[in-house]
Amino acid sequence: MPRAAIAAVTALALASLPLEAQESRRPSHCIAIADADPGLQYVHKAAWTEPVPDYSVRIHYVSHASFLLQTPGGLNVVTDFTGFTGTAPLIPDVVTMNHAHGTHWTANPDPAIPHVLPGWGDFGEGIEHHLDLGEMLVRNVSTDIRSSMGGVEEKGNSIFVFEVEGLCIGHLGHLHHEPNDAQYAALGRLDVLMVPVDGGYTMALDAMVRVVERLRSSIIIPMHWFSGNSLSHFLDDVSGTFAIDRRGGPELVVSLRDLPPRPTVVVLEPEWLRE
Repeated sequence: MPRAAIAAVTALALASLPLEAQESRRPSHCIAIADADPGLQYVHKAAWTEPVPDYSVRIHYVSHASFLLQTPGGLNVVTDFTGFTGTAPLIPDVVTMNHAHGTHWTANPDPAIPHVLPGWGDFGEGIEHHLDLGEMLVRNVSTDIRSSMGGVEEKGNSIFVFEVEGLCIGHLGHLHHEPNDAQYAALGRLDVLMVPVDGGYTMALDAMVRVVERLRSSIIIPMHWFSGNSLSHFLDDVSGTFAIDRRGGPELVVSLRDLPPRPTVVVLEPEWLRE
């Protein structure tokens, strides 16, 4: 689609959003390191149907590599959207997808979804997103993936970054290699990081641990784990560097002012969305 057409569609979609969702976005610090306040509590239990507190973002682990991000202004964003989030009649405002495997995308997203962002373009060409919804900015950094027959699809995966309420939230997607220096620089400082810890389908755990240690996000949320074994191995590997916080449910609410003083792995239990 030509850029002019994309801009026109984006403008039309913005006009249809509720006013509260078009409020000015709080500046983030993705490209600048910021110190966290020590000693504050940063996660709170809350149901996904409840209003999101001011200056905060709710993160609900839906399944596999899918998360629901919710904002105080009423935006709903689903990462690595597969077409199904549960039995709740939710139409997200934005969905992002990657296509390394069918568990990370759908060829038939609901046409009622205003913004569908694939993490790939024509083979080897990648794609670039910079979707400004006022309250949230959604952008991506392209990485390569393994293709069929042992080849490589350059720029076939996207690390999506969500800048909202002053936070920078990153989702590594189906990452198959350690980012290079330019890709790390494009990502910037990520406060919250969703990281695949399967240990093979994406990357070997030692390589993924190097990625996590270099990004050194305040909150790391493991995803894409097929059994407790791969998750346990990842936690063992990072326990000397990061604090470990096992949650009994799928959600947390986080704000910039409440980030932990020590980088922390927060383990969420996936749960489909229900009314």
